[in-house]
Amino acid sequence: MKDFAAIDFETANGRRSSVCSVGIVIVRGGKIVDRFYSLIRPRPNYYTEWTTEIHGLTRRQTDGQPRFPEVWTRVSERIAGLPLVAHNRPFDEGCLRAVFDEYGMEYPDYEFHCTLAASRRLLDLPNHQLHTVSAACGYDLTNHHHALADAEACAAIALHLL
Repeated sequence: MKDFAAIDFETANGRRSSVCSVGIVIVRGGKIVDRFYSLIRPRPNYYTEWTTEIHGLTRRQTDGQPRFPEVWTRVSERIAGLPLVAHNRPFDEGCLRAVFDEYGMEYPDYEFHCTLAASRRLLDLPNHQLHTVSAACGYDLTNHHHALADAEACAAIALHLL
């Protein structure tokens, strides 16, 4: 796979619709050609302690940020016609479907691929967490749980495995 968009979401709480940041890495011809990152004012707009511990984001950082539909208009043109790739596809695809539903938006039925599933099939590792797999594929993930850093790691894995 030489053309795709790697995507990663972070959520504010236990609801998948509560996306509070998105990272996108566009790959064409096997090369990264574009990156996109945005904070998002989540809905519902509250943070749990455990999600903030994971990614470090708080309501204070996202209250003044655009809502998902506004952010997605900037994303959708970048990813048009590209398959999406995520590490743990069920989570990220679930977030995307949930937030589309939350805002009453028509879901375009994106094609998704999963680097977690591919790594489990192709790599003998002690675990298949994003930081472990990305290191095995030659990518140093130093800012884990930042949506853009995680999308970059996912892109590196996809270029290596898919």
